[in-house]
Amino acid sequence: MKSFRRSLVAGLFGMVGKFPTKITPREELVGLLRSLHPVTTPRPLIRMGPPGDGGYLVPDDLAGLDACFSPGVSSVSGFERECAERGMQVFMADRSVDGPAEEHANFHFIKKYIGATRDDGFVTLDDWVAASIPSTDSELLLQIDIEGFEYEVFLAASDALMKRLRIIVVEFHDLEQLWSRPFFNIARRAFDKIAQTHRCVHLHPNNCCGSTRKGGLGIPRVMEFSFLRHDRLGEPGYMSKFPHPLDADNTPNRPMVLPRHWYRSA
Repeated sequence: MKSFRRSLVAGLFGMVGKFPTKITPREELVGLLRSLHPVTTPRPLIRMGPPGDGGYLVPDDLAGLDACFSPGVSSVSGFERECAERGMQVFMADRSVDGPAEEHANFHFIKKYIGATRDDGFVTLDDWVAASIPSTDSELLLQIDIEGFEYEVFLAASDALMKRLRIIVVEFHDLEQLWSRPFFNIARRAFDKIAQTHRCVHLHPNNCCGSTRKGGLGIPRVMEFSFLRHDRLGEPGYMSKFPHPLDADNTPNRPMVLPRHWYRSA
């Protein structure tokens, strides 16, 4: 995973599998999962980045993208390098490191975290984009892996910025906490925010951290989601076969498959 920050969200709701709060009704959780069932895309999915951690599947709809914004910096920058080699300006942010894993003429880095507010250590996604790209109609790709802060980032993002993001790739953390009603309420709002402008087109469980099973539902603790903006979708159906041939385990020797209730064929 790209950042070494400990997730604050997990701390709020106690140890994994223990919920000192009201439990989310199963039917509401099932409804959220159904809203995230991946749909087909007019163009095929391709893999960008390395075969393990740090590589993601995205629609081959990259022509005309002006920039990639990638908060959360790791020991590999393969995804960002491929974006840069396609001509995108690549903007990275992470307060926990001093720079990306490698250099490229199109790389730009700030030593800040991305969050819902701005202070000495944080900047909002809107402010970061505005300071980096003067044009307000540029087409953007967002790849985000920030250890639990992703929920607040999406809730704070403006509608205008969301409409500029053609492709969103995000690693969502602490998903087992969806059984905790307070966490579910926050996460649901974040997913609903994304759904206003985008649909999920690919899911991949990160096998780094295992999964939980409750009420007949398997919930990987960490998952990679790829989203495509509505106007790029055409007439989508549902993706019915997982894993995708281009999927690769994040961690060796820990096989994990996407549970069946995370996707459908009709």
